[in-house]
Amino acid sequence: MNATPDRFTPAARALHWLMAVMIVAMLFIGVGMVATVSARHEWLLAIHKPLGIAILLLAVVRLAVRLRHPPPPLPADLPVLQKLAALASHWLLYFLMLAMPLIGWAMLSAGGYPVMLGESLRLPPIFPTSPVAFAVLRHLHGTFAMLLFLTFLAHMAAALYHGLIRRDGVLASMLPAPPTPADDSDQA
Repeated sequence: MNATPDRFTPAARALHWLMAVMIVAMLFIGVGMVATVSARHEWLLAIHKPLGIAILLLAVVRLAVRLRHPPPPLPADLPVLQKLAALASHWLLYFLMLAMPLIGWAMLSAGGYPVMLGESLRLPPIFPTSPVAFAVLRHLHGTFAMLLFLTFLAHMAAALYHGLIRRDGVLASMLPAPPTPADDSDQA
């Protein structure tokens, strides 16, 4: 199913909102992990790893959906700088959705830690063990997490700007489809 000229496809909308919830959860879990050294840290880590891999897999699917079904065009009267900012921020979000889980996986591999997705599913290491690489990747993972958080906030602010101030349909294009009026012949 293709996007109409003013709406994203149902698959794009579903992936967007599912991943938004997952990414917000991941950001909170990440903050919780770095803020504590208690036993809760292990519990959060057990959620963080499989959630990160799920985000990675869904980001690949989402990118394929976007490439197959381009998004609706932005309003013609939107200033060029805002159009460029929208394009850049969307591609930055895609980059971060792919890079963050891969950097986390590489970081754990470099630290010699197993990437367990449950009791028995262990992912292979993707980076050789190296304390120096672990430290660099850990710093990069934290820096990219902050960049993801800031980009997410800017994305949310832009959506609210389009939905509440400009009222130009940009936000509506990603919202769930409004119910269609019932056909009179169906109400017999």
